[in-house]
Amino acid sequence: MVLILFTKCHSNIIKSSIFIGCFSSKNNSMSTRKPTSPGQYDVVVVGGGIVGVATAREIKLNYPSMKICVVEKEKKLGFHQTGHNSGVVHAGIYYTPGTLKAKLCVEGMNLAYAYFDKQNIPYKKCGKLIVALNDKQLEPLHELYERALQNNVKDVRLVSGDEMKTIEPYCKGLEAIHSPNTGIVDWGMVARVMGDDFEQMGGELKLGQEVESFHEQAESVVIKTKQGEHIESSYALICAGLQADEMAVKSGCDREPAIVPFRGEYLLLNPDKQHLVRGNIYPVPDPRFPFLGVHFTPRMDGSVWLGPNAVLAFRKEGYRWSDFSFSELFRTLKYPGFWKLALKYTLYGSKEMIMSWFPRLRVNELKQYIDQIEGS
Repeated sequence: MVLILFTKCHSNIIKSSIFIGCFSSKNNSMSTRKPTSPGQYDVVVVGGGIVGVATAREIKLNYPSMKICVVEKEKKLGFHQTGHNSGVVHAGIYYTPGTLKAKLCVEGMNLAYAYFDKQNIPYKKCGKLIVALNDKQLEPLHELYERALQNNVKDVRLVSGDEMKTIEPYCKGLEAIHSPNTGIVDWGMVARVMGDDFEQMGGELKLGQEVESFHEQAESVVIKTKQGEHIESSYALICAGLQADEMAVKSGCDREPAIVPFRGEYLLLNPDKQHLVRGNIYPVPDPRFPFLGVHFTPRMDGSVWLGPNAVLAFRKEGYRWSDFSFSELFRTLKYPGFWKLALKYTLYGSKEMIMSWFPRLRVNELKQYIDQIEGS
């Protein structure tokens, strides 16, 4: 059986998922499947980001006798989305109450911190302020606060502009939500520690192996890699992030929902200005748009990132303007879902592109929160 796991790579260990069955064998009971030969696996997880590694580890914890392998095309775990994000441990403020996202984010934060402590992974509970700059933003701020209360976010509270100064002395604003349990961590490191943990439990990592095809057999699936390996397994679980739709096609499924890649770009605060930011500082999100807005994010190395924006990427793993794939861009442009998105957010998308070309405009936006921010 091949399963596709779609997930957002932006929060705690696993945020939300949709499973789509593609191949099925005669016996669908995972707990009773046994390898039919020494080289066969019970489960192969394709994708070595944090979702794939956490999934493989969780299966191994629950079924310790199963033979499980993670296949990853890069030479190290957590190379793409897991290692390219703000590094925030979210508390669960934003999600609609009662949804699985809301429930899993709150639970995921607690599980994440417990795992960090157990494995001695460095992190900081530096907290977060969601800041209202003007009267117009007060109502959505209060609505967001009520949502946080309904989601059982721990220790969240509303603070006045004066009280906000005790938390972030250089930040301006009328009022803010304070979430003291929001934190920061290096999620790439977390993925690698989980990989070590998984191996110590008897799991196997195959790095530098890019999946080329899936072939269904009577009782198993054979996964062929571009490097020439043939990996046989009773089950294949695909946790391929941005490549999930490509894996869906290779396993015999439809491409939709297709992945439309967006790149988030950050500015780096000058080292002599890092004292201006103690924790995460976020704007009040505009409900019209599917992004949280540009924010101030301290990093585990002591640096402070300002961003991200959201601009169309010309390839799925395109981290710079110069990263370009004609075939991937063509696939994006011919996908009806992209045009639906583009038409809905034309003004927002145009603004993001312009600010990408002219960073000074982004700095002016950030100065609304901290006057001392300057471009260079």
